[in-house]
Amino acid sequence: MSKEIIPEGNPIGKWLLPEGPRSEIVISSRIRLARNIKGIPFLTRAEKREKEKVLEMVKEALEKKGLLKEGHFLREKELSPLKLNFLKERHLIPSDFAHSRLERGIYVKSDETESILVNEEDHLRLQSLTSGMDLYTAYQKIEKLDNLLAEVIPFAFSPELGFLTACPTNVGTGMRASFFIHLPGLVITKEMEKVLRSLLELGFTVRGIYGEGTETKGNLFQISNQITLGLSEEEILEKVTKIGEQILDYEMKAREFLLKNFRAALEDKIFRSYAILKNSRLLNSEEATNLLLLVRLGINLNLIKDVDLKKINTLLILTRPANLQIYYNQEMDEKERDEKRAALVRLYLGNGQ
Repeated sequence: MSKEIIPEGNPIGKWLLPEGPRSEIVISSRIRLARNIKGIPFLTRAEKREKEKVLEMVKEALEKKGLLKEGHFLREKELSPLKLNFLKERHLIPSDFAHSRLERGIYVKSDETESILVNEEDHLRLQSLTSGMDLYTAYQKIEKLDNLLAEVIPFAFSPELGFLTACPTNVGTGMRASFFIHLPGLVITKEMEKVLRSLLELGFTVRGIYGEGTETKGNLFQISNQITLGLSEEEILEKVTKIGEQILDYEMKAREFLLKNFRAALEDKIFRSYAILKNSRLLNSEEATNLLLLVRLGINLNLIKDVDLKKINTLLILTRPANLQIYYNQEMDEKERDEKRAALVRLYLGNGQ
């Protein structure tokens, strides 16, 4: 299954390619819609046969609308723990989805830009991912998918409240818009805490790279709107885009400050990281991520010129534990993974001896 969802000629999802606007800082934009089916209880009260019915309805809708020609639908029970972790590392399922054994399913478009979780928190969770800061394109894609499904699935909707969802914070549009963003300048200058406090006061949520309940690590943050009720889709897009632009501006100023006042120390940190990556024989996952993100910063600051962002973004995914094992088509223990990870990094960075 894992090889089937990898885009042909490219080992990572299209949304991770550094091709979108401001992709040197904003890795991706995501829109998520929560939908429930009219006449079927929310999952906290649904019986097993009703959850099975949801799975069947979604599968039939995908077939009727021709969406299975562009992707794959699988029940969770058909996926091994390794493949579930592979999907989690690619931001296609949340952490708790990977560890449950319920009547759940997932649809993934072959280029990973669109996906649907079935029986997660709501009956359906639609997701669209695009490269860079481009929420409007992500919304256009998910709106089209939402409309297609609505032609054959009756969604629960109230004229007064909007779309009805399991969690009250999602009622209304059922829409969350978010950025997956790399902010080393703000972290190194210790301005990030101030930014985080301001975001929370303005009604935004900041999470780790694997979504709800995960820690923020490696200077990577996921920033999303917290309130959906009372706002239109257009208002949410405008609000989140505006805050994204402000954060980008803060990050650029932080990077300029570091280059002006601490250039030697910053260059030393970046080039040491690059040298370690090109010569290591053992690399654990966390170390690889942290070093790759520093090299990513070096490329963006025009300090490192012999490797590009595409290679670094690719390695950020392929060096994750499950993706590494799927890439090599081999289950490995931690020691084997550390050795293979170091070899893969050397190969990509042109020092593969």
